[in-house]
Amino acid sequence: MIVRVPLASGLLTGKMTRETTFAANDHRLFNRNGEAFDKGETFAGVPYEIALDAVDEIRSLVPQNATMAQFALRWILMNEGVTTVIPGAKNAAQARVDSEASELPPLSGSAMAVLRELYLKNIAPHVHHQW
Repeated sequence: MIVRVPLASGLLTGKMTRETTFAANDHRLFNRNGEAFDKGETFAGVPYEIALDAVDEIRSLVPQNATMAQFALRWILMNEGVTTVIPGAKNAAQARVDSEASELPPLSGSAMAVLRELYLKNIAPHVHHQW
């Protein structure tokens, strides 16, 4: 399985807040509810505020030696069917940092359990009926 847009339009970098603004031509502003194209292409189809709450919960799980994006990518790589991830980087430095996610140790069973519960409770209700 090839995973594309794994950082949910940048949400899983941990850099966005409720005060973040997007340019008028940025799909993260004009396509939140699928107004222009598939809703799943913007924040993975999850309402922005709910996704921000999930990111806040995930923050405490990220090890000191990793970025939020690396942690998210490592979580995806933990899934047996995943063969590659296409995170999309703005520059070479971001691509290098993202690629280091595969070098992180596997996530602990307890971290995986917390992430699964968070996903099932807060994310799945917004996306599973869409596809």
